[in-house]
Amino acid sequence: MLFEFAVDDPESETEVRSAVGELAVRVGEAEIEMLLSGPNDHRDAIVSINAGAGGTDAEDWAEMLRRMYLRWCERKGFSTEIIEESPGKEAGIKSSTFTVEGPHAFGLLLPELGVHRLVRMSPFNAGQSRETSFASVDVHPQIDDEIEIEVLDKDLRVDTYRSSGAGGQHVNVTDSAVRLTHLPTGIVVSCQNQRSQHQNRDVAMRVLKSRLYELEMEKRRAETAEHDANKMSVSFGSQIRNYVLHPYQLVKDTRTKHETSDVDAVLGGDIDAFIKAFLVAKRKGFDESGE
Repeated sequence: MLFEFAVDDPESETEVRSAVGELAVRVGEAEIEMLLSGPNDHRDAIVSINAGAGGTDAEDWAEMLRRMYLRWCERKGFSTEIIEESPGKEAGIKSSTFTVEGPHAFGLLLPELGVHRLVRMSPFNAGQSRETSFASVDVHPQIDDEIEIEVLDKDLRVDTYRSSGAGGQHVNVTDSAVRLTHLPTGIVVSCQNQRSQHQNRDVAMRVLKSRLYELEMEKRRAETAEHDANKMSVSFGSQIRNYVLHPYQLVKDTRTKHETSDVDAVLGGDIDAFIKAFLVAKRKGFDESGE
């Protein structure tokens, strides 16, 4: 309907097409964000790129990947900061680590974790022979060093009872002992050694928070172990995506089979389609091993 009104007004038609284009982009971004449900998906990210097998070509490839991700971040309006970088001997980089700050940065970049393979005519040898290079991309969530443990009243059941000593003798005749039950986790903590109910509750709460802290640390250690288990050697057969520049042009994800022949656009940071394809497949029960 809007196009019909704008058909006789070129300026209005341009504005309408521009608005529709912007709306399409926003809808696409919203669809991707709806697929993010991991516990750390909302966090900022730390990205590390390391050159693998392939010598100077691999180091140049690692730099190309860094440029691709930085341009993707720029397109998203995310802020980045390179915090470590090691240059290659002749060209490119051996490694680079940078932070990415923006909405759902970790969740959006996590699908990029793995080995990336490049096939092209090498610019670094006299014969310009066809070479295969590898580089790995690692992604971690940015997590505050200090874990804050908050215990909500609605998550706590408080029971009081009389403290008792050896042989069943009462230490006092008031209900000064305190038992705290943390309902979400089922952790139970009791204290009866202090003189008053208030003191016993304070001690029990400290013990409860300590146990909840350790529980959170165990979750993080498990996440790290799972994350590390997903890493593969940076060599042939372990890649998650192939970028072919010769003898034809094609970028293809080995996990989702999503592909495009517009290699220049991908290397320029246009990787949202690959990210979305992975997140959709994962939501449907996708097996990351590709089997």
